[in-house]
Parts: sequence; C-alpha cells; structure tokens
Amino acid sequence: MRELRWLAAGAAIGVPALALVVVAVVSVPATVAAGLGLVMFGAVMWSARQLATVQRRRAAAVLDRQIPDPYAALPADLPARFRVALRDPGTWRDLAWLPCQFFVGLAGLVLPVALWLGGIECLIAPGLRVLLPEPTGFDPAVLELTGRSGPWTWALVPAGVGLAAIAYRLPRYLIRAQAWLAAALLGPTSAAGLAARVDRLTATRAATVDASATELRRIERDLHDGAQARLVALAMHLGVAEDVIDADPTGAKALLAEARAGAGAALTELRDLVRGIHPPVLADRGLAAAVEALALSSPVPVELDLRLDRRLAAPVESAAYFATAEALTNAIRHGGGGRVRVCLVDAATVLRVVVRDDGRGGADPSLGTGLLGIRRRLSAFDGRLRISSPPGGPTVLDMELPCAF
Repeated sequence: MRELRWLAAGAAIGVPALALVVVAVVSVPATVAAGLGLVMFGAVMWSARQLATVQRRRAAAVLDRQIPDPYAALPADLPARFRVALRDPGTWRDLAWLPCQFFVGLAGLVLPVALWLGGIECLIAPGLRVLLPEPTGFDPAVLELTGRSGPWTWALVPAGVGLAAIAYRLPRYLIRAQAWLAAALLGPTSAAGLAARVDRLTATRAATVDASATELRRIERDLHDGAQARLVALAMHLGVAEDVIDADPTGAKALLAEARAGAGAALTELRDLVRGIHPPVLADRGLAAAVEALALSSPVPVELDLRLDRRLAAPVESAAYFATAEALTNAIRHGGGGRVRVCLVDAATVLRVVVRDDGRGGADPSLGTGLLGIRRRLSAFDGRLRISSPPGGPTVLDMELPCAF
C-alpha cells in the first residue's frame, strides 16, 4: 500500500506537469503577439522548479543518495534572474521532464491497479459464475472469455494468483524507474557536476592553504614563546654558572640545576609540539594504535570498533586521526554524555569514521570551529562529513575519507 501511495503521488505530480507543458506551449505565441507570455513562461519555469525539487527529494529517498540542484545561482535583480534562468540548462531539463513525468506517473499508477483488478477478477471468477448463472449485460470479461464454463473459470484462479504476484512486485521497480528518471533529468549533468567539483576543490584548497598557514603561525608562536624562551634562559643560566663556578661553586651548582630543569621543560614542550603535528604512535604503529591511545587517555569510556587490515597513506591516517581526536574532544567537552563509540572501517575505496556520543545533542557547525575544522580537514581529501545531532541526542559524526591510493 505504501508503494501504491508513492506511485499515486507521482501521478499527482504528473497532472500539473502536463498543465505546465500546455501553458508553456501557449506562452510562446503569446510572447510574440503581446509580450504577455513572458509572465506565463516565468510562472511555468518557477512552478516546474518547485515540482522538480519535490521529485528530487522523493527520488533521493528511494536511491539513498542526494540529487543536487542543477541550477545556476540567480541574481537579485528580477530581469537578470529571468535571463539567467532562461539560459540555464537546468530549466530546459525541467521542462523536458514534465511530459515524461506525466506519462510515467500515470502509467506507474494505472498498471499496478489494473493488474490488481485483473487478478482479483480472475480469483473470484468461479464465484461470479455461481452468483451470475444466466448471461446478463454486465458479465465480467473473464466469464465472457471462458464462455461461462465452470471448469474454465477455475482455470483462471492460477492466472489471478500470478497477476496478483506481479502486481505486488511491480510497484517497487516502477518506483525505482521513476527515481532513476528524475536523477537523470533533474540532477546536474556530468559536465556540471565536474565543474561544481572543480569549484569545490578550488575552495577547499584555498581553505586548506589558509589552515596550513595558520598552523605554521601557531607552531612558530609556540616555539617562540615556549621552547625558544626556555632555551634562551638555559643559555643565560649556563653562562652565569660558567662565570661564577670558581668563585661561588654552590651558586653555580644551583644555576646548573635550574638549567637542567629548564632543559627538561623545553624538551617536554617540544615533544608536545611534535605530537600535535604528527603523533609518534601514529607513525610507528598506525591509525588503529593511535586511536586506541586516544581512547585510553579519554576521561569518559570510549568503545572502539576498529576494522583496519592495512596501513593507509600517511596523509589519510593523519587526517583521520586528527578528525577523530577533534570529534572526541567535542563529545567530551560539549556533548555531556557518559559514553562515546568510535568506529573505523576500511571499505577499500573509503575510510569511514563514525563517532557517536549519548550526550545532549544540538551540535551546530556554525557555533564553533571544531566541526568546521573537521570538515575543512576532510575536504582537502575530497572527503565528507555528515552530522546528525537532534536536541536530546545522540550526536553522530559520520566521516568518509577516500583511501584508494
């Protein structure tokens, strides 16, 4: 029944689609005659886009993948908007889809209903022969085909079962066919998709360069304010100790102790800085061991599901590690939950990382830099981040990194 409702909705979309085609055809001579067709054609384009948007969403739910809008960005000026929309290939693909949707939508509903009615009529043919013993003007077609013969009407029962089985299975294929048609006509073309991907990669490359420059400035600042200052102080202590070691051995000894403590602090800061750039455990033992180390250092329990059978490229492992670390930090600091689950799956072509916490939810990338940093880090590899965080939780970060290299 749910499938028939989907097909009925497709047929309902097809009815105004045909009406829009008629209005579009009428608007052409009206434009030539008096210019009034411009308003009509503009209304047709706008209405076609609304219907196409609805069908794209329905098709995306069936195909389990997003179907992006193929339209060019529209300016604010109304005449310019009309000119851009008129030149947009997406507009003409919408208009080509309208009559297709009318025919496939109507056929998609009529065919299963006709099969159900035919199957039911075949199944009840023996009963109809009994209930209608004499020929009447309203004899069902199946009785006319069998000459109202008892044995032949019983032979229709298996045919009714077959028709009912076909009617039960056919709608799901018709639904997928309509979804594929919508994806083919209403989605972006391969050229448009490639252009959009180039634009996206250009933007993400610029963001990655900016992030790298910011990270280099941070490292420079940490070195200048931390380890470098301690090393300067260490050199001063050693110089003073060298000057007073003959006259004041006790004071020189104290200065050397301070210098040793400063050297230890500088070494600790340098190790922390290096660990922030590339953790040694990640380089030595791989991504799984590095994530296990993150889980062990977490103040909340972390459940791990690591399905990694190989070492990935170092940049991919680094991006996955820091994205996981940032997701864990966000879950602990902002989620407020009592448990976090981390799942890493190597799916041959992509590395999938899922971080789920049972916190309060409501995570919003626009409210902080953590999620934006994760998205920027993944976008450098043409990766994706999907966020599900309804109020009340749970929060789920689903990350994908291409790793087929």
